[in-house]
Amino acid sequence: MDKNQQTQTNMSTPPIVSPQEWEAARLQLLVKEKELTRARDALAAQRRRMPWQAVEKQYVFDGPKGKASLLDLFDGRRQLIVYRAFFEPGVFGWPEHACRGCSLGADQVAHLAHLNARDTTLAFVSRAPQTEIERLKARMGWKMPWYTITGSFDTDFGVHEWHGHNIFFRDGESIFRTYFINNRGDEAMGSTWSYLDLTPLGRQEQWEDSPQGYPQSPPYKWWNWHDEYAAAARPDPRWVKVLDSAQAT
Repeated sequence: MDKNQQTQTNMSTPPIVSPQEWEAARLQLLVKEKELTRARDALAAQRRRMPWQAVEKQYVFDGPKGKASLLDLFDGRRQLIVYRAFFEPGVFGWPEHACRGCSLGADQVAHLAHLNARDTTLAFVSRAPQTEIERLKARMGWKMPWYTITGSFDTDFGVHEWHGHNIFFRDGESIFRTYFINNRGDEAMGSTWSYLDLTPLGRQEQWEDSPQGYPQSPPYKWWNWHDEYAAAARPDPRWVKVLDSAQAT
């Protein structure tokens, strides 16, 4: 018996039951899972009602096209999620790799077109120069916009010595910090839904509990293939037909 088999033999596993008993146990746990989902929805609704902090200081980053302001990082959208990734001299893995934890997070990032369709931009920032960032992105296959911090952005927004996501909202040229999450809160990031739940506008679907006047549209119907959002301003009629049929049943 090899070491792996010995480890498995020594595991204290749950009891083996019949299909009926297994289904009963699953339904019992499902009650708690639904409670957790509703609690997560309620927390996101409370997050959308948090006060905002005006960002009055000017920040400059280096980007693939040269100097960029914090306003530029929005890329014309209203919402911006900024993740501070550790890739710079002194970080374990430099210069071949970024921080292992930040790299694991980067590997989980969903296709950005879905966030963009909800008026939201995701950007990474680090202190490494752009030449190193572009090399790293090419090696790892990462597609997110990634900028170089040149000022005190990391210190001012709580990510000088540790990773974290800062959420911003743009009203014209006015910028507001709306939320911040780090530590184990970062573990859940990567999916379109986890990102949108952090934003002030949320998923922007009609079932959400949002303040009056917030943009909302029917759930599912705004979804699209990631390469067709720009080509389809409205949902494909065939997709709408499928959804209407499913809702009718």
